[in-house]
Amino acid sequence: MASFSTPAVSCNTKGWGPTTLPKQFLNIPYAPFGKSDKLGKAADFTAQNQAAYPGRPARYQRTNDPSGVNAEFQYKHDTIEDSSFQLVDTAKATRNNSRLRPTWGQQRFQANRLNRNNGKTQGQGMVALESNTQMKKGQQKQNKRWDRLSNARRMFTTRRRDGDTKDRLPSVQVSTEWKLVQQFELNQLMKLQANIPAGEDLKTFGTLHKYDDAFDKITLRFTKPLTRGVVKETVPVTTTEDPVIENLATEGAGTVFATDAILAHLMSCPRSVYPWDIVVQRVNNLLFFDKRDISSGLDLLSVNETALEPPNPDEPDHVNHPDRLAVEATDINYFFSQQVIRDASEYTKTFDANPFPDNTTPVAYKYRRWALSDSVNLVARCEVNAMSTKGGVEQTVKTFALNEWDPKASGIDWRKKIDSQRGALLANELKNNSLKIAQWTHSSLLAGADLMKLGFVTRNNMKDGQSHTILATQSYSPSDFAQQTLLSQTNAWGIIKMLTDLFMEQPEGKYVMMKDPNKPVVRIYSVPLNTFEDENDGDDDEEEEDDEDDNGDDDDVEDDE
Repeated sequence: MASFSTPAVSCNTKGWGPTTLPKQFLNIPYAPFGKSDKLGKAADFTAQNQAAYPGRPARYQRTNDPSGVNAEFQYKHDTIEDSSFQLVDTAKATRNNSRLRPTWGQQRFQANRLNRNNGKTQGQGMVALESNTQMKKGQQKQNKRWDRLSNARRMFTTRRRDGDTKDRLPSVQVSTEWKLVQQFELNQLMKLQANIPAGEDLKTFGTLHKYDDAFDKITLRFTKPLTRGVVKETVPVTTTEDPVIENLATEGAGTVFATDAILAHLMSCPRSVYPWDIVVQRVNNLLFFDKRDISSGLDLLSVNETALEPPNPDEPDHVNHPDRLAVEATDINYFFSQQVIRDASEYTKTFDANPFPDNTTPVAYKYRRWALSDSVNLVARCEVNAMSTKGGVEQTVKTFALNEWDPKASGIDWRKKIDSQRGALLANELKNNSLKIAQWTHSSLLAGADLMKLGFVTRNNMKDGQSHTILATQSYSPSDFAQQTLLSQTNAWGIIKMLTDLFMEQPEGKYVMMKDPNKPVVRIYSVPLNTFEDENDGDDDEEEEDDEDDNGDDDDVEDDE
């Protein structure tokens, strides 16, 4: 008789279930299952998404319990394997056979030919058919011609685009001894706001001549040539070299010192594209905004700096190179300011003696002060070019000149449109020369000028930058002109206030504020005190060498005699 032996049953006193796990079940992954499930339920990889659908039967509820789900059966993304997997596009690339479209005149010409052919009589049907056949052949040739023109235009556009991406050189090379203090983008400056302080005159030097009202009557029928007379000495004196500012700083008249050109540039710098730099010195709790030599980018007037297609810098010797255009615009601005004033014998208003003996140009230097805060006063040297009398009231005048160098670049021919479309012409210049016009407006407001005289000067020959003609002049009130051109004075003074507070928080020393040549970014560096001193010494040595050469030439002449 068969015997029956009971298996060993262990008693679990701490809970329900077995106390030990048999060896044959060790290290085997486990997933919950039910007797009612189908055989393939354990391999159902969609079970993890069933919880996202409410209202399903209760048999899916056990999958919602994370304690009953084994991670071994869940999908895992293998990043190592995925990195070695690549898709290969085997589809044939399609070529867009794009071509330039015919102009409206060409389309109308072809339509007229079709109308004439359709209007033939029945007896001329064969002739019309042959004509249509020839026209189709001609159209095929025309399409090939459009293809060639389209390819040529595409090549030109590519070359032009490549030329626009050429990197510009910085206005000054950054040395390894320089330490970066601050960096910010130009568009951040446009969000700054500050109250507009009232300016007061401290001292006035120089002389002023009367503005010639005859230039306000210039039209296209009665133009005037721009006189390129003798260039008088116009040495741009920076802030720290101004003897009047030195005396005012000693007397404690201000805390921050600058010139109108530097302040106007800082107020307008969010519009700048070309590189520039400004030197800032903090000495004895005083702040001086300085400029370097002509390479700093502040002395020359830029041309079409903010245009969509600025002048091409690829040809250095070309008459329309940006550097040559800047020199031309600066000369035009100077000669225009001297031509629109009358002789000294007719009217002259004299102030204190000119503090700059080398500068013989008739101009008035006004030293003005603004209170930026209770403890910070800004003092700046401003310039006024002429005087004007209207209704027995004297008005100070600032003169400027816009110049046309290529009608194709501006989009408007001044010689044809300046009388009838002057508003559109000025709007176009505001787009192409936004920085320059903003600087002129800010400098006029800083000087407290009553009028801005804006001249429009063009070349006599577009390939010659030495001969020009005055086409028109226009008068504006600086405050009204600022409103018309959407120039915010609160933003301008907000920039000055921010920069002043920033530098006053720095320790005493010398700093350089420079714009990146290719990005709208401004960086501030702390530099050694002797930075740029070698440049000034070099300029003095060159002047001494020039004097020695001149004396040597005189001695040679005496020996020859």
